[in-house]
Amino acid sequence: MMPIFSPHSTGIRRLFRLASLTSLVLLAGCSVTEIDKSNDFANNGRDTTAIKRDTLYLQESLPPGLPLPEASFQAGLQQQIVYLNRLKDQDYVLENTQTSVTDLKRVASKIEQWLANPAQQPKLVAHQLAGQDQRGNVQITGYYVPILPVRHQPDDEYRYPLYRKPTQRDAEGNFPSREAIDFEGALTGQGLEIAYTASLVDNFFLHVQGSGVVEYENGERKLLSWGGVNGHAYRSLGKELIERGEIDRADISAQSIRQWLKDHPERNREILSTNPSYLFFSEGPEKPIGAANVALTPLYSAAVDPSVIPLGSILLAQVPTLDATGHLVGHEFRLLLAQDKGGAIKGPGHIDWYQGIGEEAHFHAGQLKHFGKVWLLLPK
Repeated sequence: MMPIFSPHSTGIRRLFRLASLTSLVLLAGCSVTEIDKSNDFANNGRDTTAIKRDTLYLQESLPPGLPLPEASFQAGLQQQIVYLNRLKDQDYVLENTQTSVTDLKRVASKIEQWLANPAQQPKLVAHQLAGQDQRGNVQITGYYVPILPVRHQPDDEYRYPLYRKPTQRDAEGNFPSREAIDFEGALTGQGLEIAYTASLVDNFFLHVQGSGVVEYENGERKLLSWGGVNGHAYRSLGKELIERGEIDRADISAQSIRQWLKDHPERNREILSTNPSYLFFSEGPEKPIGAANVALTPLYSAAVDPSVIPLGSILLAQVPTLDATGHLVGHEFRLLLAQDKGGAIKGPGHIDWYQGIGEEAHFHAGQLKHFGKVWLLLPK
């Protein structure tokens, strides 16, 4: 639902100026166009007319009407409150803005009261995120939880392990890189294997998603959740393929990257190894769990950089709406719950929007690559 707001407020008109958006799964950076050139394509939705600023957040008036969420948001909000109640009070210094666990609890409480009585608008302030270009344009990509067929033991087809986090480090205190793990057997013999898949490419995308449901040969299903990373720097495969001229930046998506890897099996090691970052898994509860250790809510949970948006925050976001072919057709405003983080989510220019479990969620997550705008909601 679109928020209702007064056309008479200059601040609110600026806050809710409709813009087309675009962003890229797995991309980040700056260029002479103020965004990474990989994201600079037709109908990318970037608002180039927005005022440039030098601060992380720009304080704006909250509109008199917030977008009313669906019923599933209430369950996600309760998870958010559980998470916040586990934390000791602490301050978060966010460049030109400061908040605290107490503030985040107040916001959650005010939103909860508003849901019980929508006529009583919460007294909050919206702090707009600077975005990738200091003009408020934030990458809004999508992620999901796949269902992946696996085996308990390796065979000729299912021979690619999914690993728990190792305890052994090298002399410099590091874990092995992706190439060392996947192509040189650096973790073999340590008893870390959870399951075996039929594809390193499937493993890679499961790493990117951060969690997934695996289905064994006997029909048993388990949820694999984020279990840590190897500490190596994250490098975008999409960006790598664009810079090499392999995929046009306008066509980049999770699906197009998968297709390229399928069409070029002899180059999979070369390309996959350009991203040395590697994710390990833990066997968790039935529902997908984010970094805040609470169940994720489809279409309302988001992965953020906690140094920019504290986990437990509630966001107002202008998110893209796409047609069946993945082209931007408009926007809608939604409340989002900052409940997760990811290796590719760094800085004020990118959030990842959780789409759910299975193939439909996979399709929507793969198409999302658009710029939007994001506001951190704080008490007055």
